Amino acid sequence: MSLRNLFALFFSIIMLAQSGCDADSRNEGKNRDIGIIPEDTIHSIPKEKKIVTQEDIVLKKDLQYDQYTLEDEYPYQDTVRKFQWEKIKKEIVRVENAVSEGGSWGVLSNYKNKNGEAPTIKDFVRNDYGRVSDQQGVERYQSVPLYDAEGDTTLVRYGRDGWLVKINGSDTTDFLSVTGVSMEGTYLLPKRYLLSWGDNALFNKVVAVDVTNQNIAVLEKNGKAWHILSMNPATSGVHKPPHAHETPTGIFAIQEKKEKMLYVKDGTSEIAGYAPYASRFTNGAYIHGVPVQYPRKNIIEYSPSLGTTPRSHMCVRNASSHAKFVYDKATIRQSVVIVID
Repeated sequence: MSLRNLFALFFSIIMLAQSGCDADSRNEGKNRDIGIIPEDTIHSIPKEKKIVTQEDIVLKKDLQYDQYTLEDEYPYQDTVRKFQWEKIKKEIVRVENAVSEGGSWGVLSNYKNKNGEAPTIKDFVRNDYGRVSDQQGVERYQSVPLYDAEGDTTLVRYGRDGWLVKINGSDTTDFLSVTGVSMEGTYLLPKRYLLSWGDNALFNKVVAVDVTNQNIAVLEKNGKAWHILSMNPATSGVHKPPHAHETPTGIFAIQEKKEKMLYVKDGTSEIAGYAPYASRFTNGAYIHGVPVQYPRKNIIEYSPSLGTTPRSHMCVRNASSHAKFVYDKATIRQSVVIVID
């Protein structure tokens, strides 16, 4: 082979090699432009978490307590009352999404100021009972102080005993950061005001109380559906200073149970009687049976005042056998009370 032919062959090999490199480079660019993902990384991409909506909540009637049962809509005097299922579903959505997020649960706790009276908030108001309240109407008495999340020791508002929160963690030895489930926002609070329930709370049972229509329903999640286990008349608290308080609306955790909840005569420390099968969800508010006034001792099953107008002292009265149904069914760390208006 002549020197000239050898040079031509060498030049052709060089050009072919460059062409191959350029082609690979061009193909690599194309792959990058159209977003081709290597197969071995596909399974490592996290799936987007589905947010539950009202449309996702399925309610099914599956009555396990069938006494004094009300219809979805029913006559009352010259009006029609009803179970406000859409409002109930809206609150269940908040609980469901909080459960799906995981994390560590906590309950705001200061029943009878057992953890200390909260400080006085700036720009407080005095309510009809003469008590210090924040701008949202939450009383200082039995409440939890909630501070600015930035840690500047500004008292922002009061939190109700029984409200559910998620625990974010602790930056100091005395304070915890929490994000509301029962309320909006993230706050700091002194540790002593928080009942920690860890990450094993479930909340698949709901007791729904309607203070407008004066009724109560028990629901339990089974599979993907929420089963309606009871639909009954109830009597909620009345706003009547100086002693009787209305039942507050919101989402609360059932914290405590008493087979007999003793109550006192208004304005005294004298025991006046008891209420059977009491489940406490906020402050001194219980779901309980018909009150028994001493000297009578036997349980009263039903009262014609149930399902009429508010008349209780913050508590929710219902038939005593239904109160026992709630007492047995709505277990602590698995149950919330949803109060709507």
